[in-house]
Amino acid sequence: MTQPLAYIHPNAKIAENVVVEPFSTIYQDVEIGEGTWIGPNVTIFPGARIGKNCRIFPGAVISAIPQDLKFDGEETLTIIGDNTTIRECVTINRGTKDKFKTEVGKNCLLMAYVHIAHDCLVEDNCVIANSVQVAGHVHIGESARIGGACAIHQFVKIGKHVMISGGSLIRKDVPPFTKSAREPLSYVGVNSIGLRRNGFSDEQVNLIQDVYRYVFLKGFNTTDALSNIEQDIAATPERDEIVEFIRNAERGIIKGPL
Repeated sequence: MTQPLAYIHPNAKIAENVVVEPFSTIYQDVEIGEGTWIGPNVTIFPGARIGKNCRIFPGAVISAIPQDLKFDGEETLTIIGDNTTIRECVTINRGTKDKFKTEVGKNCLLMAYVHIAHDCLVEDNCVIANSVQVAGHVHIGESARIGGACAIHQFVKIGKHVMISGGSLIRKDVPPFTKSAREPLSYVGVNSIGLRRNGFSDEQVNLIQDVYRYVFLKGFNTTDALSNIEQDIAATPERDEIVEFIRNAERGIIKGPL
């Protein structure tokens, strides 16, 4: 299934039913799972580990060395999960000695011109829209939705099931289950539609809304908000995830409503 005008290094490990279109280049120390389609003019550098049934569109560059002056040639990886789609001109850099890998999960969609820098983790089922720029060491939680042309500061953490408005500058951590927009980036509510689409019950959504009233709407500082949440709201996986995320937010979290 490899076109004669593509170049594949003899040491690359290519599974069955992989299609490699003309003018693509695949270097040594690359592994590609079965059923994956590599479009024309794709470059896949050493250290790439690409799963099954992925689609990689023209102009994408996977596993190039990091744009980090501290990088010293260490052997690191870029891991792409099964069923992930990488659209035109996406760039994903491999890791550094910090985490030794950059990872994009399963069932993700990275739209055209997205950049994922070194040592990032993008969990499963994420959609990252056109031209989003993700700096190094960023962690994006499961099922996040990032609007087009966002810029994400290094070391930022974005929680599960968030939705972030296009064009946002993301300098602080974004707690799970929220919607955020405006400048500076601010909480604008709970992502209730996204949560229900992902199987959350009305009871779970209502509890999440109650938790965020303490965090953003009742005038508490962060320490008092978390203390009151743990005192007043019964423990659930969602409550505990929010509390743990905020408590461990080294960069601080986004602002409340303006």
